[in-house]
Amino acid sequence: MSTPTITSLALLTPGNFADDNPYTGLEETLQLFEYGERLGYDGAWIRQRHLEHGVGSAAVFLAAAGQRTERIELGTAVIPIGYESPFRLAEDLALADVLSRGRLQVGFSTGMPHADLLGDLVYDGDWRSFDLSYGRIARLVDNLRGDYLGGPDTVIHSPGNVQRPRLQPHNPGLVERIWYGGGSLRSVRWAAENGLNLLSGNIVSGEDTDDFTTAQLNLLSEYRRSLGDDRPTARVALGRVIVPFDSADAATRTRYRDYAASRHERTLKPQTLAALGPKRFLFAPDVVGTAEQILDQLAADPVLAQVSELRLELPYEFHREEYEQILHDVRHLIAPELGWRPASPAVQEASRCVLVRSAQSGWRCTPASRSPRPTASPASGRTKCSLPPPTTPWTRRRPPTAQSPTSTSCRPTSPARCASAGTSRSCVRSTAGADGCSSTGATGATSGPSSTSATPRTPTGHARSPTPATAI
Repeated sequence: MSTPTITSLALLTPGNFADDNPYTGLEETLQLFEYGERLGYDGAWIRQRHLEHGVGSAAVFLAAAGQRTERIELGTAVIPIGYESPFRLAEDLALADVLSRGRLQVGFSTGMPHADLLGDLVYDGDWRSFDLSYGRIARLVDNLRGDYLGGPDTVIHSPGNVQRPRLQPHNPGLVERIWYGGGSLRSVRWAAENGLNLLSGNIVSGEDTDDFTTAQLNLLSEYRRSLGDDRPTARVALGRVIVPFDSADAATRTRYRDYAASRHERTLKPQTLAALGPKRFLFAPDVVGTAEQILDQLAADPVLAQVSELRLELPYEFHREEYEQILHDVRHLIAPELGWRPASPAVQEASRCVLVRSAQSGWRCTPASRSPRPTASPASGRTKCSLPPPTTPWTRRRPPTAQSPTSTSCRPTSPARCASAGTSRSCVRSTAGADGCSSTGATGATSGPSSTSATPRTPTGHARSPTPATAI
């Protein structure tokens, strides 16, 4: 069996918010994108959801995310094309892409969730007779290509300008960054024939098999077989729900186990969804446990060995501090063992420190060359760290006062973790508070109650709301 080798690591979040306080949830999702970028993730993706406590317009949200981030790819997974105008949405996506300096990755699907409620609100006339499937996506992609409208002599006049008409702003590179969320053989075949990249997650259609792994391998094989001569290679990203325990407290670990147990029955046999008729669906099991257990499961996943891009799908039901803990543990304990390294040299350099605990200063970032060395696990050959976990996970030290001198120290977020032999990636030395370090006054670096702010803090340093946003 091939060993997984991941070169691109992304996150996918549902973007939850509370019904009576949408701003807090949406702001926390933007902060999650920022946190993912600081950790070194290559991409951050948002789900588009209508009539739910989630992002109804991915283009608008990603335009905001583009102003809060600098490097990370910004994706949608996925936009149901049935509710969209192929030209107007292309305009919105092109504008958001230019504002983000060419970082958008746009995923589509066919269909119209909640069509019985929304169809008549979106369309005038009998929308049931419209082409709301593949043809609508193809029209949008054609619009993004930026072909001129009208004849060769057609121009439009605006104040101070005469120009040939086409979609504006036009970025010719965006058309190469369009994806399709394919769950059936027909859909992946269409995506390949039309030059779209492929998203494949933890739900596929059951065609000729009741085994999820077999079905997903068949999808990847059919997609690659169907790629046209004009695009012999394309990007394929695999989505998995991965929930590591390592830096979570006991109560959170129990919550994670209960979550996985509640979803396990659906993986035992094909399922049908009333809104989609007799079509059968297969579900992948969630990957939950310690990093060592998760790595064993991923090493045994033959689908993961067929791709180089992994998308971490965050559960709908969790809260921001739990999402951050999951992102942190996957980035430090799991992804490096799969061959992944952050693309940014600055992120790699900043990762070269470990958590060291002392009675005087609590947990501190120490250069790896002066820290306890990791030891290899004889059974797996993986690298382990011998330092104990902190006792107060996912809190942050009190920020320095204006009068106090500053020094870099790590918040007690997680145990020291090793990404590879001789190198630990547990935290980042940064006075800006990136991934585990914050500037603290010399008098505020002691451990114990006096060193923690009275207001609970998330790993990105923002005050946690007294009542967390409701997740669905």
